[in-house]
Amino acid sequence: MIKMIALYRQPKDKEKFDEHYFGTHAPITAKIPGLRKMEVTKITGTPMGGESEYYLLCEMYYDSYEAFKEAMKTSEAKASGKDLMSFAGDIVTLMVGEEVKNG
Repeated sequence: MIKMIALYRQPKDKEKFDEHYFGTHAPITAKIPGLRKMEVTKITGTPMGGESEYYLLCEMYYDSYEAFKEAMKTSEAKASGKDLMSFAGDIVTLMVGEEVKNG
C-alpha cells in the first residue's frame, strides 16, 4: 500500500485548528475516491516527556502509487488540497511512502 502522510507542526491556536481540521478538512479528505483508510494521530509529546514540535499526523492509504496518482486528479483531492493550504499551508509537510513489511 501507498500512503500520503501529512505532518503538522504546532498550530498557533490549537482549538481553532482542531475545529477546522476535524469539522471541515477531514470530512473533505475522506471523500477522495480511492482512499482506503485515513488514520489521524494527535502527537502528545516526546519520549523524554517534552512537548513535540509536531501536533498531528494523518496517514491516508491507497492501493498503489497509480491509484494515488489517479486520486490526486479528482475534484475531491483538489478541494482537500485547497482547503489544506487555506488553514495549514505554513505548518504542514506532505510525504508519500510505501508500506514495508518486516521479515
